[in-house]
Amino acid sequence: MSLILNIDTAVESASICLSDKKSIAASKMNPSTTDSATWLHVAIASIFKEQNISVTNLSAIAISAGPGSYTGLRVSMSAAKGLCYSLNIPLIKISTLQMMAAAAKKTSQNSHLLCPMIDARRMEVFTALYNQELEEILPPTNMILDETSFHELLQKQPVTFFGNGSKKFVDLTQNANALFITVEATAEHLSNLSYDKYINQDFADYVYTEPYYGKEFYTTVNKKSN
Repeated sequence: MSLILNIDTAVESASICLSDKKSIAASKMNPSTTDSATWLHVAIASIFKEQNISVTNLSAIAISAGPGSYTGLRVSMSAAKGLCYSLNIPLIKISTLQMMAAAAKKTSQNSHLLCPMIDARRMEVFTALYNQELEEILPPTNMILDETSFHELLQKQPVTFFGNGSKKFVDLTQNANALFITVEATAEHLSNLSYDKYINQDFADYVYTEPYYGKEFYTTVNKKSN
């Protein structure tokens, strides 16, 4: 048995799933990310109880590690680290953008490159490009969208765009090679990716690893005058 707990709290929903090799054993989803901190631990305890499986049977824990919601990423990372440390099992990090590409692969045409986009406010998105084997063509990056975005690429081949950030690009391109679809990526779409990493022993150092935020996180401090 290669039992992996997959966790995603990065973007628009929170979800977990148990996978044995590449088969989904059970899953849970919370449609809101605003209460991920309280939902996640309860959901993890519940899924093991319902499946009559001890958490000690876990082989690894996988998380979608960003980019995405700062709070959501911190919640899943801290939960995963704590469990991995206490159970002495490996942590697997997977890009949220790659998880989204895995979800889109099922509905996109085989010839298309896959371009997930996560809204980063204004006209900025977090994005990447993957082929149908989910290999990186363009690594995760911040991009401010305009009429010239992906222009040269779209002259050569079709690209499928998706994710909440892709709505910004619909009105900017008229290229026939640009296809837009709606997909819902959840922790279930981590299962194939996490098992491949588990087999290849591609593990993260859960002491030092951090989420990928896409850009620096800033906070402001009000300075009181003397």
